[in-house]
Amino acid sequence: MLRISTLLMVLFLFGCSSVDISQYQDNQPTLSLPEFFNGPLTAHGILKNRSGEVIRYFNATMTGSWDEEGIGTLDEDFIFDDGEKQKRIWTFTPDGKGSYLASAGDVKEAVPVKTSGNALFMAYVLNIFYKGEPLEVSIDDKMYRVSDKVIINESIMTKFGVDLGYITLTIIKDGNDTGS
Repeated sequence: MLRISTLLMVLFLFGCSSVDISQYQDNQPTLSLPEFFNGPLTAHGILKNRSGEVIRYFNATMTGSWDEEGIGTLDEDFIFDDGEKQKRIWTFTPDGKGSYLASAGDVKEAVPVKTSGNALFMAYVLNIFYKGEPLEVSIDDKMYRVSDKVIINESIMTKFGVDLGYITLTIIKDGNDTGS
C-alpha cells in the first residue's frame, strides 16, 4: 500500500510540473520579437470554458513597431463573434539582459518575456470585465512559432489556481512587412 501511495504521489508531482522553455532552444524557426512582431499581423482564436466548450471566437488585426531604443509596441484590435470590440496595446521594453518586459494598460504589472528557440512564455494578471464586474485573472501564455509567418498561442486563464478557460490563437504575419 505504501508503494502505491508513493507512486501516486510521484505521478501527481510530475503531472503538476510546468514545461521548461529551455527545452525549445534548438527549435526552428527562432522566435524573435522585433522580427516577427513588426508590421501588420492578423489573429484568429477561440475561447473555451473550463469544460472545453467553445464559448466565444474572435479575430484581430495587429500592428507591431520598434523604435531606435529597441522598445516594441504591438497594437491589437479584437472583434468577437457577439460584436464586442477590445483593444490592447502591448509595450516590450528591453530588460538589459537580452530579453524584454511586457506591459499593457489592462495588465496588472510589467512581466518578463521568456524566449527560447521557437517558443515564448509569458505569465501575467489581466484585468477583464465578467458580467459587468471587474475581475483579475491570471494568464499563462505559451507561443510557438511554427513557420516563418505563423505562431500558435495557447493560454490558460485561472483564478485562485482554478482553470477558468483556455484560449487558442493563431497569429499570422502579413507578407508585406511594412512596420518600422
